[in-house]
Amino acid sequence: MNVSLEMKKLKRTGFYPAFLFGAVLAAAIPILQTAFRAEYFTNQLLPGLEILLGANWQMLAMLNVFFLVIGACMMYHIEFADRAIQKMESLPLSAGRVFAAKCFILLGALLFVILIEAVSIAFCTIHWFSAGQNFVQELFQIFGFEWILMVPAVILMMMVASLCRNMWISLGIGVICIFTVTILPHENLILSFFPFSLPFQSLPDAHDSLHVSSYLAASCTETALFGILEALIIRVRRNCA
Repeated sequence: MNVSLEMKKLKRTGFYPAFLFGAVLAAAIPILQTAFRAEYFTNQLLPGLEILLGANWQMLAMLNVFFLVIGACMMYHIEFADRAIQKMESLPLSAGRVFAAKCFILLGALLFVILIEAVSIAFCTIHWFSAGQNFVQELFQIFGFEWILMVPAVILMMMVASLCRNMWISLGIGVICIFTVTILPHENLILSFFPFSLPFQSLPDAHDSLHVSSYLAASCTETALFGILEALIIRVRRNCA
């Protein structure tokens, strides 16, 4: 898994500036919303972290999934643009390792965005509310849960991007999946297991350990299934090359 080589490829694109700008944009949302609606939020008789997550979580999750789609499309666009992927298939390189390296980089970029969002939520909680004794631990659990639930969508979107030579097709598929999620009933547990729906589930809204375990099990199962499917696709593609 040559991560360093894949990272060098991305220097020719706007991948890094896009995620940096995206992280700043996502972090600004809770701060601005709380600043302009401070009286409304502070008058609620709920823990500050719960208030902030309830007001901002869906927007942050939407942005995270959108960054995921854009990142996957950009990573494979550079391969198809210069026909590098055809050349790679004729070389003694492991396409599976290349795919894994790209997924690792995208997950790392999303982790960076999530950490910046966590810092923003922490600032709002400390500035306008009062942080509890286990605030830091709770914050990391919430956003760590979010990152784990994004893994299946990352692998699925990377798989779609690897199959579409035209970046606009893979981007369109990703956008359709995002809008599909917005019309699905959130109270339906089965529909919430859809890979693009999982990132919209927050740890406080999971209600009990059974729901948390179900979401984590769904994430692990889908990750394994998509990984196996991608391995089969790589084998078929190499045999047909």
